[in-house]
This record gives sequence, C-alpha cells and structure tokens, in this order.
Amino acid sequence: MSNTGPIAIAAEKEGTGTSSSSIYDAIRHDILSGALEANARLKVSELARTHNTSTNPVREALQQLRGEGLVLITPNQGARVRPIDMEFVRDVAEVGYQLEPYLLRFFVETASAEDIAELQRIQSEIEALNFSDKARHTELNHQFHETMYDRHYNRVAFGVWRQHREILGSISTRIPIAIGRQEAIITEHRALIAAIKAQDVAAAVTVLDQHIQDAGRHVVDQLRIAEARASHRRIG
Repeated sequence: MSNTGPIAIAAEKEGTGTSSSSIYDAIRHDILSGALEANARLKVSELARTHNTSTNPVREALQQLRGEGLVLITPNQGARVRPIDMEFVRDVAEVGYQLEPYLLRFFVETASAEDIAELQRIQSEIEALNFSDKARHTELNHQFHETMYDRHYNRVAFGVWRQHREILGSISTRIPIAIGRQEAIITEHRALIAAIKAQDVAAAVTVLDQHIQDAGRHVVDQLRIAEARASHRRIG
C-alpha cells in the first residue's frame, strides 16, 4: 500500500540516510491517519523500499510501534496494523484529560504579557483561517496548546502530552471538523485567553476541561459515523 501521509512523504525524500526515528514517525502517522488500513500486513522489505532505507530502521520502528500497541506481531505471520478503534481513541484522549489541566496551571500562574500576546496572535490566525485548511488549522491548534505547556518544568509530563497530541492529530486527519465544533473551538480558546489574562487558574482549568473533553468526544463521534458509513458501503 502506498504511503500518503505528509510525514511519510518527507521521510521518502530523506533518502537512504533516513533515521529509524523518522521511519517510526512516518509509519505511525500512516497507521493513525488511515493511510495504512486496519489489519494491513506490514512487510519489512516493502516498507524499506517505500521509505528508501534499509530494513534495520524499519524493524526497529515496528518494534517500537508494537510497544505502543499500534502494530501487532504474530510469530510466523509477521506484523500487521492494529485497528484504531473507539477504545484506543478514548484511552489516548484520557491522557489529555489528566495532563493538560496540570500543565495549564503552571502557565496561568507564570504567563507574561508576551505569552498572552502570542496566544492572541495564534488565535487571530486560527480565526482568520476559519477552518479552510484543515492541516494548517491542526498545526495552529497544536501551537496554541504547546505555547501554554512547553515551559513547564516537568519535561516528562510535557513529552507525554506532546506524543498524545501528535497521535490525536494524526487520527483527526481522518475526519472533518463539524460546524458546531468549529464554533466551540473559537469560543473556548477566547475564554481560555481571558481566564489566563485574569490569572484565574480555576476558570482556566474549567474552560480547558470542557474544551479537551468536547474535542475527545468529537473525534470519537466522527470516527463512529465514518465507520458506520464504511460498513454501510460494504453491505451495500
């Protein structure tokens, strides 16, 4: 199967010197975005040719993805793609429910006028874009949240959040952003900025809790709709 994810395309261009971490990023994106379909066989030699690399980086990447539960490896049968089901998405989203309020509290207590101005700048770009370019919106949305968390002293927590966010971002490429969710994103981001500007930790956390839980539910609901449509097409 061909690789169509943006990370995969970039990896192909890197040539034979592509690192195992780049191969890992590329394959992970293609699994999460659906470019590699559920239960698809992952043949080391084919993946090496696709990414213009040797087989060793591919084997290392598959073992790492196996550890994350995204690749299933069966003796004498090889590797295949783990289906991205509702339970997996729920579990990933719950990481954000726990981590983001913890990371946000530190930011609200220490944010400078320059920090708030940067959030406002990103938000203005999000609103000017008005969801016309989904990939760019996803990038800006990631920047908005990362601006609030990237100076936190707990680098382990920040690293886990960043990985969780990348996973959800890749999964979200499968689905559209519903109109109601678009409006909620704008409203919730504005409310977050207002609470941070007022240094109101409790208000900021309340807004964030709603924001990330609604986002998680939206992804699950849209994936459920997409799966129902795909099942209907197969039956039809």
